[in-house]
Amino acid sequence: MKLSRPLILVTALGSAMSALACDMPAEIVIPNGAEATLDEMLAAQSGVRDFIAAMEEYLACMDGEIEAMGEDASEEEHAAMVEQYNSGVDQMEETAALFNEARQQYQDAQATEN
Repeated sequence: MKLSRPLILVTALGSAMSALACDMPAEIVIPNGAEATLDEMLAAQSGVRDFIAAMEEYLACMDGEIEAMGEDASEEEHAAMVEQYNSGVDQMEETAALFNEARQQYQDAQATEN
């Protein structure tokens, strides 16, 4: 019986570590569009594109991890992986929305200056 506990622990850690094989990209900073310069907005636009591409890679990796878990995973493990996946989708959508809001603020600020 003493050997089964370490084996269970190693198995559980292995399942948790497989989720770590997919690296969620770091969030990016979106400037305040009302105060940003053109260069800051262009840099943010590039950063958002890179973030979205990295997040799409992360989501594809998570898809593979979820599929690889198959029937061997517990409901809790599967639910945790799906939650991580959904969190990635939410972050991607939120980042795009924040940038679009900043872009609109930038355009509004430029219109009032001219």
